[in-house]
Amino acid sequence: MQPIQRVAIVGAGNMGSGIAQKTAQEEFDVQMVDREQQWVDRGQGIIRDFLSEAVERRIFSPAQVEAIQGRITGVVGVENTAANTDLVIEAVFEDFDIKTAVFNTLDSACGPETILASNTSSLSVNALAEATGRADRFVGLHFFYHPAKNRLVEVIPAEASSAETVEKVVQYCKMLGKVVIVCGDRPGFVVNRFFVPWLNEACLLLEEGVATAAQIDAAACKAFRIGLGPFGLMNLTGPPIALHSTDYLAEQLHTPRYNGAQNLRDLIEANEHWDVSGEQAYSPEQYAAVAERLYGVVFGVAAQIVEEGVCSMEDVDRGAKVGLRWARGPFEMMNRVGIQEAHRMAQSYADLSAESDPERSWTVPEYFSKQAQTNQGWNFSYVDVSIESGVATLTINRPEAMNALNETVVGQLNDALDLVNADAEVHTIVLDGAGKAFVAGADVKFFVDKIRAESIPDIVTFTADGHTMLNKLESSKKTTVALTTGLALGGGLELALACDYRIGTRRTQFRFPETSIGIYPGLGGTQRPARICGIPAARWSVLAGNFMDAQTGYDLGLLTHLVDVASVDSCVAELASAGKPDNKYPGAPTNPSSPAAAFAASFYSDENMTSILNGTCPEGFDSEDKIVSRQLKSLSRTAPIALKMASDLIDATSTTELPAGLQMELDQLTDIFSTSDSLEGLSALIEGRKPSYSNS
Repeated sequence: MQPIQRVAIVGAGNMGSGIAQKTAQEEFDVQMVDREQQWVDRGQGIIRDFLSEAVERRIFSPAQVEAIQGRITGVVGVENTAANTDLVIEAVFEDFDIKTAVFNTLDSACGPETILASNTSSLSVNALAEATGRADRFVGLHFFYHPAKNRLVEVIPAEASSAETVEKVVQYCKMLGKVVIVCGDRPGFVVNRFFVPWLNEACLLLEEGVATAAQIDAAACKAFRIGLGPFGLMNLTGPPIALHSTDYLAEQLHTPRYNGAQNLRDLIEANEHWDVSGEQAYSPEQYAAVAERLYGVVFGVAAQIVEEGVCSMEDVDRGAKVGLRWARGPFEMMNRVGIQEAHRMAQSYADLSAESDPERSWTVPEYFSKQAQTNQGWNFSYVDVSIESGVATLTINRPEAMNALNETVVGQLNDALDLVNADAEVHTIVLDGAGKAFVAGADVKFFVDKIRAESIPDIVTFTADGHTMLNKLESSKKTTVALTTGLALGGGLELALACDYRIGTRRTQFRFPETSIGIYPGLGGTQRPARICGIPAARWSVLAGNFMDAQTGYDLGLLTHLVDVASVDSCVAELASAGKPDNKYPGAPTNPSSPAAAFAASFYSDENMTSILNGTCPEGFDSEDKIVSRQLKSLSRTAPIALKMASDLIDATSTTELPAGLQMELDQLTDIFSTSDSLEGLSALIEGRKPSYSNS
């Protein structure tokens, strides 16, 4: 399947220009299309201002900005969209007739293979698909503002959308680094379905005199652990958008409770914003009333979304956490407040809705009621398993946390590996990560909490379970492949290295950060790298925690295959056909003459290790040399105890077999996590500060 490369965005407003910018940032060829030159110029100006700010904040260099802007071509007139465009995203005003007119023109201008998409937050995707003239090559998209920053996108297939069309568009969105929710075509899709009624309910609370706008915002911020309450959010995005959205849901879902509150209508008519400048302090009674109502609508609607098959409860939570930046999703919050209490709140909201219109009562789904009767919280699945033609793909689907490994994920991976290893029809196991990361390490907060609770044995048990899971990959008779086509840090890289093959693309990034946060990599990170690329290269990778781009990872052998994005699927197929490698652990870099491998062989030689561990520059090296200086600086930021223990464990690879080396890692975990430096390093990472190590 040839991936999308040439993309056109129709509409150069705030959303369209943002989508164009993000697409160009990820090295796609972009046309930004509008009906007049002035609007194209305006879109270019929005992008230019945004990127200038990014340069000031050192997110991009001037050269990178020049390259990004160079990938964007302004086009005047929808009819002038290039015929060979792979994907056209319409991002014009949210009006069905206007969008239909755009699609009629695009259908004539674009080639037969071009996929058309509509960026919409509310309109029926199925109705739009029929208006395009190519319903099988159409999908709905819902980018969240600002599309260059917000990581969420909802992909809404029409009933007629082909599987290939959906797959290509999902792949494009993932290449933008987006967290993708594929959902059904229902009004509001996923996030707006519960978020918009949440906004309107805040207006009704104000109208009823429960509290002031400032108090409601403050109470909502506490209840939902967010930085901006409903009124502040409406002021930011514009009250008319909230009214349009809630009225639309009321009409489409036949739910009078969602009709825009009168005070919201009055505010818009007066062309004003909400006054949130008043006193924020609230009474316990006010907090309880606000929290219950806002929880009630969110809990009930979230359950309805799942009941209707729009998406899974995991995706509902994902949408809230990524798209809205809520600390927890609706189902996670239900578990936190208690499932029976959550159900009571949803039922109370349903009773209010019935008062608005008894004939069209808003109901709490039966499965939610049954769950409440059990008094057991929701269980979440973070590992998706799909099997096709003998290839089992295990996708770690926790992109809101960069797929970080925790007890639940490790347990579910263990179960999934048992399942596919026992399946005689499966000959290849592929590990993948949802979103822009493969796996960004282990859940650091878990370590900190256990250390503070003096429960280090729990850390050892968790890590031992991780070793059990990795051993199922190591010892599998199936061919095992890790799709490390994004970020792989710490435990994520250790997971990948247990596989027979690691496939990477230009977006691949590797790093072992452990010694800089007070610990050593304990899931094989001191053992497998040395056996793959040799001890000096392993020291360079692990001890100093050097960042590795795709080429460096490939040169060292940590990546076994480096391909372009279009070739990932064919590479998997080739490896599945070839079977397991003859020598998984060659013990030397793939390209010994590469800069990283050559430097590692020289700097991290056995005779230099005493100086390195003592914090001095090895003899024969100039500490003022840029590369040497950078290396010494990285080493100086590590925890001394962790550095020494990691070094000793790497050295042990020369005299031990892999199982014995892995056991040595496990045996020393209690020692490393008992140090003051481990708590300091891990805490500093969570708190976003530099650690101060005491060598204790």
